[in-house]
This record gives sequence, C-alpha cells and structure tokens, in this order.
Amino acid sequence: MERSRPEGSPAEDAPEEDTPARPAGEETSPGEATATEPTAAGAPAGQSKLPSLWRSRDYVYWWTGEGLNQLGTSVSTLAFPLLMLYATGSAAQAGTITVLHMLGRLATLVVGGALADRVSRRALLCLAALAEAVSMGAVAWLVYRGDPPVLALDALALAGGLAAGLRSGVTAPVIRRIVPKEQVADATAQGMGRDMLAQLLGAPLGGLLYATARWVPFLFDAITFLFIALSSLLIRRPLGPDRTPGKERRPGLAADVRAGLRMIRRSDYLVFTLAWGALLNTVAQGFMLLFVVIVNHRGGSPTTIGVVTSLAVTGGVLGAVAGPALMRRIGARRVLLLSAWLFTASFAAVALVPRPWHIGLVMLIGMTSMVPMNIVTESYEVRLVPDAYLGRVASTGQFCFQAVQWTGPLAAGFLADAVGVERAVLILAAAMAVLALVLHAGRRQLALLDTPLEEVQELAEPAQPAEPDPEPVLTHPSKGRAG
Repeated sequence: MERSRPEGSPAEDAPEEDTPARPAGEETSPGEATATEPTAAGAPAGQSKLPSLWRSRDYVYWWTGEGLNQLGTSVSTLAFPLLMLYATGSAAQAGTITVLHMLGRLATLVVGGALADRVSRRALLCLAALAEAVSMGAVAWLVYRGDPPVLALDALALAGGLAAGLRSGVTAPVIRRIVPKEQVADATAQGMGRDMLAQLLGAPLGGLLYATARWVPFLFDAITFLFIALSSLLIRRPLGPDRTPGKERRPGLAADVRAGLRMIRRSDYLVFTLAWGALLNTVAQGFMLLFVVIVNHRGGSPTTIGVVTSLAVTGGVLGAVAGPALMRRIGARRVLLLSAWLFTASFAAVALVPRPWHIGLVMLIGMTSMVPMNIVTESYEVRLVPDAYLGRVASTGQFCFQAVQWTGPLAAGFLADAVGVERAVLILAAAMAVLALVLHAGRRQLALLDTPLEEVQELAEPAQPAEPDPEPVLTHPSKGRAG
C-alpha cells in the first residue's frame, strides 16, 4: 500500500515534466512545493506503470552531468600517477598525490552532508563543482607551462578532494528529489552502471589523451566539472532543503552532525548495514589488490590484466541492469543474500582456476553479484531517511566506508607475502563467508527489506525541544486603573 505524503514534505514523488520553470538556485517552501506540483507518485491514480526515468528532463540532466564527471575523474585518476612518475621518477610521489585527494575528500564528507541539509543544495553542488574545475584547470595550466612544482600539484589535489567531499553530501538528497520513490532502485542501479561504464572507458581514454599532451587529461577533467555545475542549474525541481516557516535559528554544524548520528542510531537497519557495508568494502578492496596479483602470478601480462579488469567492470554493469528487476521479482532480502554468497564463491574460485581468462570470467560473475548488494542497501537508505537528514546520514556512511577501506589492501598485501597469494585469496573468501552468515543472523535488523521499496515508511523526525515560555513580567497596576 502506498504511503501518503504528509502535507509540507518534499514533493519528491511527482513527475517533473509539467513543473513550471524556476530560476536556478531558487528554492520553495514546503507549502509552495506541494501547491504547485502534482501529488501522485509519478502516474495517475490506478495506473501501475510509471513513465521511464529517461523521460524526466531533470533526471537526464543529473545523470548526464554525473556521468561526464565520472568519465573525467577516471581519466585524471590514470593521468595523475603518470604525471608524477614523469616529473619525479618516484612511485611514492605518484601514490602520495592520490592519497592527498582521498584524504581531502574524507576530511569534508561529513561536513558536506551537514551543509546539504541546511543550505541550498543547488548552490552547494554548483560551487563545489566549480571549485573542483578551478583546481583541475590549474593543474592543466601548470603542466602546460612545463616542469610543474610537485608541492603545487599536491596542494591542488588536496583542494580538489576537499571540494569533492562537500559535493558528495548532495548526491543522495538530489536523487530523492528528482526520482519517484518507486524508481529509486532503478536510479541507483543506473548510476552505478554509469559509473562502471565510465571507469571502463576512462582508462583507455586517459592514456590516449595523455599521449596527445600531458596537460590534456586534466583540462578534460576540469571541463567535465563544469557539466556538473550546469546540470545543477538546469534542474527545475526544487532541490531543498525546505525552509520551515517560523524557524529562523538553527544549531551549529557540529549539532547537525550529531543529529545525523542520532538518526542512524534510531534505525537497526541503518546501524547494521553501515557496519556490515564498511567491513564488506574493506574485504572487497583487499580482494581487488589480490585479483591483480594473482592474474600476474598466473602469467598474465599488463595487457592481460587490463582485459581481465575490463571483464570484471562489465560484470558490474550487468549487475546494475539486473539488480532492480531481481528486487521486484524475488525481493530485496533474497537479492542481498544470494549476491553475498555468489560474491563469496567468486573469491574462492579465483584461487582455484588456472588461467587468467578463467579469472576474468569468475570476476565477471563476482562483480555481477556485488553491485545488486549496493543497490539494495543504498536504495532502502534513500527511502527510509527523511529528506532533512539524508545528506548527513549518507555522508556519514561514506565516511565510515572510506575511513576503513585502506586497511583492506594493506592486510591483503601482508597476507599474500606471508602465506602466498592463493591462500590469501582463500582467507578473504572465508572472511566474506562470515559476512554472508552475518546477514542470516541479522534477520531482525534487516526486516525492512521484506517491505517493497515503494511502501517503506520514513523514519519519524525527532521532536524538537520546545522553547521555554518567556517568564511572565509581574507589574503592579496603577492606582485608579482597573487591574
């Protein structure tokens, strides 16, 4: 049964084609949004089939801008280490510039989520993307001039990471605003498939652009950030956050972050999936390192490693296509359990198959199963968390994932050196099996997954403490006047 939307909540479920254009950056109050937009969940009453997301202009703008940006990021991710190797001859410096970008992003992730719930998301998205464009454009300029200073490149990578963290907090709230609730899983899957495809195309394109001229990949990336800013201005739907009439005072950022943490603690599902997902991400990152090592160990050349990696990424695209359909057909909980066990089996099979192309086929199956896990957990999070808290909750989850994921490759590398790469892969497969068993043990915490996505009830927002009434002023009536 479809949950009715209370008056004054974000008009997230309405189609946008007939929404009147609004100046970029202008937001509406909750009452205005409700008054000017249809309240049907994307279709007239009694109509079960929703129009394709590709018919939504706002969604196409968002998806295209994000896709071009992901392609640019994939290009510069390859070009940065190559540039540092050329400039310094040091592999350590090549790794340092990547780490600085990651640390910058991690430093502002939670702040970005808090800001996304208190200031204009459109403005935050646009300004952060422009800051990233300036940072990457400056890198292109320094490289074009020749002999770029290493410290300047490091500083620009850090600055770009700081801006990226602020922008990341806006992603989940924007999807919630422009996608009907029945299609959140489809939008999540299409985003993951898009990112996988960008990763697949970005590496060869980055190599081609770098061969043209060393500064070209960075200019290309800078231009793609401009598409993010442009798409945020072209989206007509109000992106929020909604202003509550009569509430002028707001707590500070630190209080907003604490409120986001309290919202997570109120849901067993959020606490469980955040902790479980962080551990899964750590194990998966370790396995990705061993995947490259074992292909090399089986006699694969660098070209073979690239082809096998492409097979794995192709599996991710297939998983993104299949995920929403599987959720509707067999249910979200079964998709999560089946995907976890298939992913575990692919770990073990990689250690046993003899040839690199066998490993590629196994990884195609493994990645096909991994992406639906992410689709399930992320789409239910978007539906469960109220719009006013979604930026903080989503960015806190990303922070937890990224804060621990670096330990996976580190531990996997030590294991491979200590016991051999095949045994290290099997140890990680055993760890993944434990995580799959935990899903069975967490039946109560995952009870939400038994509810169809479109019927998920939002968590109630915590009651705001009432402001104390002003103390009465005692006055004495003057003589001769009525009291």
